[in-house]
Amino acid sequence: MESLAYNPNLVPWERPAPNNVAGKGHIEKPGHVQNIVWQTRAAAPTAYENALGDALEAAFEGGAKSPEDIVRAFNRANFLSADGQPWTEAAFLSEMRRLGA
Repeated sequence: MESLAYNPNLVPWERPAPNNVAGKGHIEKPGHVQNIVWQTRAAAPTAYENALGDALEAAFEGGAKSPEDIVRAFNRANFLSADGQPWTEAAFLSEMRRLGA
């Protein structure tokens, strides 16, 4: 069985949301349906997205509690934004919105 790092069936324009209506859709039978690990990913993460995740982990481990703290941690670690610029709080919040966080 092929291992996927993203969900190829994800509708890119539809935001993932849980289905709260019992019985709607189809019911999985354990062992009979392929389990796609990354259910809400439309594509495998880029190197930049992986580096951003690592930088966020480091910021939180360093005690960051607010977007301002995170931006300060990113800039202190010389982790630049996607456009190669130092981070601002507005750029960080915009990037989180873009990535769906």
